Amino acid sequence: MNVLAVLIPISLILGGLGLAAFIWTVRSQQYDDDSGNAARILLDDDWSERAEDSSGGRDERGPQAAR
Repeated sequence: MNVLAVLIPISLILGGLGLAAFIWTVRSQQYDDDSGNAARILLDDDWSERAEDSSGGRDERGPQAAR
């Protein structure tokens, strides 16, 4: 029973810290970029050039793709 007298206040303090951290992130506008993530998927990053640069000019699809 003495353990509960220690664990309950500790859990309330940790819960309060978590709530305070969440409120701080909301007030610092970290969740305000609604369209950024949705539009980022539509950006045309030229992945074929990156794959060629990282493979040293080889085609990563294998020898069958060269035909």
